[in-house]
Amino acid sequence: MQHSTEPAASDTDLLIVGGGINGTGIARDAAGRGLSVMLVEQDDLASHTSSASTKLIHGGLRYLEYREFRLVREALIERERLWRMAPHIIWPLEFVLPQGNSPRPAWLVRLGLFLYDHLGGRKRLPATRTVALDHDPVGLGLKPGDPKAFVYSDCWVEDSRLVVLNARDAADRGATILTRTRLVDARRDAGGWAATIADDKGERTVRARALVNAAGPWVAEVLGKVPDARRDRSVRLVKGSHIVVPRLYDGAHAFLLQNPDRRVVFAIPYEQQYTLVGTTDEAWQGEPGRATIDAAETAYLLETIDRYFERPVAPAEIVWSYSGIRPLYDDHAASASAVTRDYVIDLDTGEDGAPMLSIFGGKITTYRKLAEHALQELARFFPAAGPAWTAGAALPGGDLPDGDFDRYLATLGQRYPAFPAPLLRRLARAYGTWVERLLADAQSPADLGEELGGGLFGREVDYLRTVEWARSAEDILYRRSKLGLHVPAGTAARVDRYLAGLADDQ
Repeated sequence: MQHSTEPAASDTDLLIVGGGINGTGIARDAAGRGLSVMLVEQDDLASHTSSASTKLIHGGLRYLEYREFRLVREALIERERLWRMAPHIIWPLEFVLPQGNSPRPAWLVRLGLFLYDHLGGRKRLPATRTVALDHDPVGLGLKPGDPKAFVYSDCWVEDSRLVVLNARDAADRGATILTRTRLVDARRDAGGWAATIADDKGERTVRARALVNAAGPWVAEVLGKVPDARRDRSVRLVKGSHIVVPRLYDGAHAFLLQNPDRRVVFAIPYEQQYTLVGTTDEAWQGEPGRATIDAAETAYLLETIDRYFERPVAPAEIVWSYSGIRPLYDDHAASASAVTRDYVIDLDTGEDGAPMLSIFGGKITTYRKLAEHALQELARFFPAAGPAWTAGAALPGGDLPDGDFDRYLATLGQRYPAFPAPLLRRLARAYGTWVERLLADAQSPADLGEELGGGLFGREVDYLRTVEWARSAEDILYRRSKLGLHVPAGTAARVDRYLAGLADDQ
């Protein structure tokens, strides 16, 4: 590879390694405070852990069992705040918690739900209620048993889109976002950091005043690229896997299912015709980017379905599965399920005073608060930086009038009457008010260019490439959307050919 040194003009205040939710959240916060930011991600944005979640904005009801009260409170406060920031990709979801098969007494579960309702200053979400499954529609599809259940509320999130929108807002505030770019090494010198980064064009050196290690499962690997890095904290890798199956029940509610081993599994309506089931918790020793579901995890999730639902699911009926590696802070808990989901921010100034901030652990719900805490840790190195600002700031497309998605969609339908309602809904859910930038003066789908399959048109691919850093069919069909579950065979190949044509035109 060729090696060149960037001119001084390319110097940056923060060099952030990692394009998951924590890295992009820190980039957005820092750029909005007036700091110059460069973020490097070795693959696509949200290409690993941040797109492999259970896709919930939640306090973490089961964390109360481990006395993680600070984490749960912070997450519950963030829950409604994030909903206000991005109501197109975040919305409320009711969870039914059956007491049949429960290893916990009903009174203990109800006490936990009481705390859950009151720890975080809940304002818009409804309080917990008790239902009888043999008389309430939410019990349809379940096997007969103890009819008692509780219904509580959390929120759903399109996780990978949350990452992309944070990156987009960071870029609009001046940050440089470099995907398919990896950190080769970094070293302190008298002026801060000299870091070598590499993409398909070769290596180059950038200078930064501070280095942020938000590499998730690769946090230890990044520390290994820094000769004098402190290594007194460690990460514990835990694999979580999910399966997508044909819809198990009618209704817009989800289930929180308790298993005999005291672990819990969610069953959630997914992409209209499916149910998402997960997650598992398995210790992971392999490469973080190569995680796939194994036979034991598949069997565990299918057994959970069979334990609760009238309709069993055979392995051959699984439509899709995905696995992600959670980089949890190693608190030396006995089991993977018990490892804390709280985050630790480690500041290492070395002997020369050049700061490196490393992020251990965390969860999607608390990413914004984590970013604020990260900037607090760095504040003394950047005295001219602005104050915290993200708590009330909508993400791109999130400025729906009164946060009312259905009302906005109705208005959109009046403006674009020739567009099929399902297409408009999908686009509005993905882009919020920014859908108007995509559609612009189009009068019908025919104005959106070549149809590549399943309602995906050339103009949307152009938009995702130029605005959201998409470079492959996988980026578009499984991270910027979940169209991959719906499009006809051959669509991915057509999208890749289309993208190749755009690259050739440059």
